[in-house]
Amino acid sequence: METLKIFAPATVSNVTCGFDILGFPVEAPGDIMTFRKTENKEIRITRISGADSIPLETNRNIAGVVSRKMLEDNNMPFGLEIELDKGIVPGSGIGSSGASAAGTAFAVNVLLKKKYTEKELVPYAMLGEMSASGTRHADNVAPAIYGGFILIRSYDPLDIIRLDYPDDLYCTLFHPLVEIKTRDARDILKKTLALDAAIKQWGNVAGLVTGLLKKDYDLIARSMEDVVAEPVRSLLIPDYHKLKNAALENGALGCGISGSGPSVFALMRGEKTAEKVKNAMVKAYRDTGIDFNAYVSKIATDGVKIIS
Repeated sequence: METLKIFAPATVSNVTCGFDILGFPVEAPGDIMTFRKTENKEIRITRISGADSIPLETNRNIAGVVSRKMLEDNNMPFGLEIELDKGIVPGSGIGSSGASAAGTAFAVNVLLKKKYTEKELVPYAMLGEMSASGTRHADNVAPAIYGGFILIRSYDPLDIIRLDYPDDLYCTLFHPLVEIKTRDARDILKKTLALDAAIKQWGNVAGLVTGLLKKDYDLIARSMEDVVAEPVRSLLIPDYHKLKNAALENGALGCGISGSGPSVFALMRGEKTAEKVKNAMVKAYRDTGIDFNAYVSKIATDGVKIIS
């Protein structure tokens, strides 16, 4: 295989109470990435569409950073030319950098004849997240690689668990077209946590995971509360509580900030309710003067996949 084209999905991370440890991919939007093997053993980003802010320089580009490390670890068996068609807006909170990092790790692994397991690909993809935000978090890249609902139980050592979840669990995703950089959204978080808040958050994480496994929608709903990041990060999202109230009043089990924002997600039972929630969020936001995109998706069972 000399040329490979892949689709890398957007991802919802944190999932309210699961800061840096929970995430899942959606069916749309996503990035399309094309990789061409070359004999000169150089890595070049030849084209980027859909995001003017992403650099072409290999050592400053997420795809360049990840692919270089993977190929250097294999004695540079070939070079690469990489094209990125960004369907995920940078700074959207739905895994733009994660899609580039996970998509690259997946594609290079295919070109290396699948030398690495999914788990072994995650640390390479985390290098891309490190270059983008300054932290090696996996709650976007692991779902993008594995597909499905993912729990990162531990980072040291890395322990990734693919959770079972209800078949008719849907996500409504609402993206106000303002940019929030992940690095900035992390910087405003408190560095310490009061014990009572920690206990509440731990209980919610345990409840959410249990609710997913037991397919208990009431427990999922009771557990979708974030007392750590949302109180601070919601201040960065215009009319956040208007969106959240619209979702909850129209049947959402819970609603929260996707990643570092500004995207907002809601979970609910069934596609019909998901469409109702989307329409309510659109209606609630129309008078803000801020452009937006809105999507409805099941939790994607697949992560990155080959197009051709």
